[in-house]
Amino acid sequence: MDVRLNPTWSSKLEGEFEKPYFTNLVDFVRTEYRQHMIYPPGKQVFRALDVCDFEDVRVVVLGQDPYHGPGQAHGLCFSVPEGIAVPPSLVNIYKELESDLGCSRPASGNLARWAEQGVLLLNATLTVRAHQAGSHQGKGWEEFTDAVIRILAEEREGIVFMLWGSYAQRKGRMIDRQRHLVLEAPHPSPLSAHRGFLGCRHFSRANTYLMEKGLPPINWCMD
Repeated sequence: MDVRLNPTWSSKLEGEFEKPYFTNLVDFVRTEYRQHMIYPPGKQVFRALDVCDFEDVRVVVLGQDPYHGPGQAHGLCFSVPEGIAVPPSLVNIYKELESDLGCSRPASGNLARWAEQGVLLLNATLTVRAHQAGSHQGKGWEEFTDAVIRILAEEREGIVFMLWGSYAQRKGRMIDRQRHLVLEAPHPSPLSAHRGFLGCRHFSRANTYLMEKGLPPINWCMD
């Protein structure tokens, strides 16, 4: 099956493209795009992988679904394009950045600058029907993104995995914590951020780990 993807990833994931689950997933997603409003736009479905070459990934932030409101989803978890209001979960991420690293809170919710530095902003499910959260769960995306995480965990060393919320933490079971740093906290949603996301200091902890490995830190501040 012909899947247009960053070549550094397509070579790693080509075995997934021929599996029955992926063939069924592609058929399902194509039908959904024809019959419904689906987010993100088709060309941005694999954007998280397109922006970060396999060898450049230093941090993985794992989300669940793309945003399902108009204009919000653009292929990077927790991120929205320029000019779109910052969603509540990202507001709390910015609050934690301010507390942890002294970053001023930006007006923009576009996290592309993180992705360009090797932060893989990966949703577990890469598409969603408009206004229907979870509508594309259980269709095969989870198996595909499991493969992404597994390949990174097995073939690379010294990656920071930020797993926020029980859903992300379940997907982290395949990560060897002797080879990578796994940081866990409640989800930054307003429903749970006060239970331990705020105050987790994941951003400074990630940078400390990267520098201990001889790698440059991430410039998390958006100003």
